[in-house]
Amino acid sequence: MSARPVDGSVLPVHEKSGTPASDDSLHIPVTVTVVNYNGEAFIEDCLDALAKLKGEIAEVIVIDNASSDGSLDLIRRRIPAVRLIEMDSNRGPCAARNVGLRESGTDWVLQIDSDVIVQQGTLLELLPEAKSEYVAVVQPRAVLAHDPGVVHYDGGSFHYVGVMCLDNLLARVDGVPQEPEDVDAVISMALLLHRPTVLDAGGWDEAFFILFEDHDVSYRLRTRGYRLRRVPNAVVLHREGTAGISFRPGAPSYPGRRAFLHARNRPYLILKNYTWAAILLSLPGRFAYSCIWAAFALSRGVFLDYMKGRLALLSLLPRALRLRRNLSRQRVVGDGRLLGCRDLTFSPVIQRGGTEAKLIKLLNRMLSAWWAVAGRLLPRDSGKPEKPAHLSS
Repeated sequence: MSARPVDGSVLPVHEKSGTPASDDSLHIPVTVTVVNYNGEAFIEDCLDALAKLKGEIAEVIVIDNASSDGSLDLIRRRIPAVRLIEMDSNRGPCAARNVGLRESGTDWVLQIDSDVIVQQGTLLELLPEAKSEYVAVVQPRAVLAHDPGVVHYDGGSFHYVGVMCLDNLLARVDGVPQEPEDVDAVISMALLLHRPTVLDAGGWDEAFFILFEDHDVSYRLRTRGYRLRRVPNAVVLHREGTAGISFRPGAPSYPGRRAFLHARNRPYLILKNYTWAAILLSLPGRFAYSCIWAAFALSRGVFLDYMKGRLALLSLLPRALRLRRNLSRQRVVGDGRLLGCRDLTFSPVIQRGGTEAKLIKLLNRMLSAWWAVAGRLLPRDSGKPEKPAHLSS
């Protein structure tokens, strides 16, 4: 198995497609948008793979977040066929993705980051799920580019403390489910989205900049009764991540910028999306989680960044309160149906020490014990929106 196939070939472990050639969904036109920021090292591989992507590709749009490396020159020189949109400043991937959605001329949009390499049949595997009732987003399975036999991102579920519990994180591909299924939450680095539905739900919240923004979009869509699907046979390779924010094995230290964003964005997400009942009932668990996270930040030398993030939250409070009022008017699914309490997922890098592993185990037990009681008090509204014509099967 090739460690980094960039020629569009399907990885051997995912050879079996099962997608009928006559399926009408395969003729749905799709716009592809790519978010790039200083991605000179991998944007060419990303776009070369897209050139071999099967399906009705209406257009490929690259939205560049004011890169300071050679990305723009490389795109203009080597891949002039794509439409290039240059942002005047780096406002984060959320702003760029919103530009991509607004500029797209098709209902379905495949949005990827520039460190993602799609496989030739990725889109053909995703599109049949786009015809399913109430489906607004379809996610491929992301595997590690340097080891395609290992899952990186497979979606996840909502933990009541305000984080996403990741499915199959760093599991072997051949040991996890291969059939398409619903998921509570999707990961933003590669998604097929129904543009009108996502924009109607508010699009990507640019206040996040990055981190928790996919959790937020997933939760807003789920509260409105829409479904999110995972398609394991649709494969993309995920590479280095965002410099200064992503935290991968082998990293010398935990990024201070990531600690800042985590401290600010998690409570912002909770305040704008949870009902007041959920905010109150989740408080003891969220407090315990925050204490453990603050201790982790202190041990990694990023406690000051963590505290700055907490203070920065204050500037987002008016926005959060305004958006939560909008959500409450459109909500049809209650927090009791969406929030859960699986064991938290952490990067293996974070769980290096024995003491940290023991604290995480204790925290999971405490969180589970509390939610076994408190979670039952939240409503599980089961109403659904009227069937939208554009999501009819």
